[in-house]
Amino acid sequence: MRSFFAKYKMFGIVLLILSSIIIVLFYNALQPKKMLPVYQPSMVDQSLVDSTLHYKKKYHSIADFELVNQNGETITQENYKDKIYVADFFFTTCPTICPIMTKNMAEVQDAILEDDDILLLSHSVTPVIDSVPQLKKYALEKGVIDAKWNLVTGDKKQIYQLARKSYLAVKNDGDGGPYDMIHTENFILVDKERRIRGFYDGTNSEEIAKLLEDLETLKASYTE
Repeated sequence: MRSFFAKYKMFGIVLLILSSIIIVLFYNALQPKKMLPVYQPSMVDQSLVDSTLHYKKKYHSIADFELVNQNGETITQENYKDKIYVADFFFTTCPTICPIMTKNMAEVQDAILEDDDILLLSHSVTPVIDSVPQLKKYALEKGVIDAKWNLVTGDKKQIYQLARKSYLAVKNDGDGGPYDMIHTENFILVDKERRIRGFYDGTNSEEIAKLLEDLETLKASYTE
């Protein structure tokens, strides 16, 4: 009897290992894959959304745009075609949350530096102040890498409409004029179809970590 068990001991160990592997593979295959939501205007705080879109529940995407970056180059949606990107709104003379947001966006830039599928896009909410030379000075001070990150300025009405009708990211400021806006701390994750897939507090390190994790999830969705 002892010789019988000794003879089949190795066979039993191999069978046990194979069975364990098969169980793990089946378990992983049955787990639902993580998917990021597709945000619609009706899902967002209405103070950040143009009133014409408050009840829009589907088919929302980022509109076409034409702005100018820190190098005086025209930047349009074509520069971001078939790219995942992270967008935000800021201004170079902001003394409060913008320095923190810019530092954290620079950390995102470092994390995606070798990834050709991901870009960054920061819009000035004070385009009259943030001229091309001002943006270039800011970019040099903050370590902006031109190939990964555009700081853009341009027509104030267009930026306002992008902020409230596309990115759902700034509040209306009725005190200073029809297109005055109060930007939020939000970083906005946009997919290759120009749909919003996430909002993150750009001043919060935990939120930045979640953004980086969600970037990987979104990237993986294009390879499955």
